[in-house]
Amino acid sequence: MSKAAISSILMNGSADPAQLIRGPGTPQASIASISAASESEIRELARLPLEELKALARAAADRVHGNKVLLRGLIEVTNHCAMDCLYCGIRRSNTRAVRYRLSHEELAATIAAGRRAGFMTFVLQGGEDPALAGDGLLRLAETARTAAGPEAAITLSFGIRSRRQYEELKAAGADRYLMRFETADPELHRYLRNGLSLEQRLKALEDVRAAGLQLGSGFMTGLPGETGETLINNVLLAQRLGMEMGGVGPFIPHPETPLRDAAGGDLERAVRATALLRLALPACHIPATTAAGTIHPEGREQMLEAGANVLMPNITPVVHKKHYLLYPGKICIDESGFQCVGCLSVRVMGRGLRLSWERGDALPVVTTVRAGAVKDE
Repeated sequence: MSKAAISSILMNGSADPAQLIRGPGTPQASIASISAASESEIRELARLPLEELKALARAAADRVHGNKVLLRGLIEVTNHCAMDCLYCGIRRSNTRAVRYRLSHEELAATIAAGRRAGFMTFVLQGGEDPALAGDGLLRLAETARTAAGPEAAITLSFGIRSRRQYEELKAAGADRYLMRFETADPELHRYLRNGLSLEQRLKALEDVRAAGLQLGSGFMTGLPGETGETLINNVLLAQRLGMEMGGVGPFIPHPETPLRDAAGGDLERAVRATALLRLALPACHIPATTAAGTIHPEGREQMLEAGANVLMPNITPVVHKKHYLLYPGKICIDESGFQCVGCLSVRVMGRGLRLSWERGDALPVVTTVRAGAVKDE
């Protein structure tokens, strides 16, 4: 791919890339449209050397999001789970897992501490806990909204629910819902998720959107049985979903799962996927994930270099966070997430970026995907 062809992906022939993204004199908050890479362009981009791809993706992130890295306070509410996914350390069949569930009082206190620290977005996640069936999750959302106040954003991530339940969560104060599809390969999905079909997952994501919640999803890289085509299809599915939040994490085998002996995902593949996701969805909020930081000391920094624009310090009470082990070796489980912010600030500044305490809602963007292949000139 020529330099001119690469440039066209961002500039679409414009002499001024910033003008293409925002329009002359238009503030970033009122972005109107962004040209995203088409399928043929994504396939071409996937063949670029990694450093070239990262530079292109970081440039796209800078033009849309600036040099800000949004902070989200992550709270792992429960590690009880009724599901038995083959890759997950908190799967139902893991009898060695030390189970916990935050009380409403613990959750409220954690969010209150987060608000005092300056967090404006909280991401509450957990397994598909039977205790949160019925109106259990609704009560949790109400507790979170009361503790956070009206200004902060609440993201929930607790698996598949009904459309009516998503609507009720929205009414209770939730702003966003995160549910990764993990892989776009239907057979691999059914195998890894112990019979749950990809179609069921995608229907749930449609229901999230229909309920008026901002949509988050994403996928793993390096899964057993994954191919190069799987990676491309993951990015294309993410683009079709038009998600406002999108995460990529390398697969890390857990010793108490059926995939204990599988090879784990490598950092380069996860970083490449992050860069492609940025170019496919320029306005998407993309985290530099903890899993990347687990498999490499500078994994999160490399994801930022590849266009990620979110970091999520884990502010779960320390007494519990060491038990939320989706994978082994998870970093920062013995220290308070509030203490991590200073360290993260230094890390991002070293990449020419800065932390931001903004809510970071979905950008008011209509993403345009251009048709046609990019050809060498």
